[in-house]
Amino acid sequence: MKTDNGREFISKAMDKWAYERGIEIEFSRPSTPTDNATIERFNGRLRQECLNEHWFMSLNDVRSKIETWGGQHNESCPHSALAWRTPCEFAK
Repeated sequence: MKTDNGREFISKAMDKWAYERGIEIEFSRPSTPTDNATIERFNGRLRQECLNEHWFMSLNDVRSKIETWGGQHNESCPHSALAWRTPCEFAK
C-alpha cells in the first residue's frame, strides 16, 4: 500500500494493522504530493464532491454515499488522462 506521510499512516496502530494482515506500506517522499499526483487529485475530488457535501449519520451511511458518488464518478465524469472518456468507457 502506498501512502503519504500523514499522521494516520505513520502511527504505530497503522503499522501493527498492516503487519497483522501482511500488508507492506510504501511511503512517498515527505512534502512531495507530485509523487502520487493521480491519487491526490482523486482524493481532492472525493472530498470536494462527496465528503464536504454530506452529513453522515453512520458508517453504513458513509459507505452508501461514497459508493453512489463512485458510481456516478466512474460512469459520467470524463477524464483528460483517459482521452476524455469516463473510467467505465476506458475500462471497456
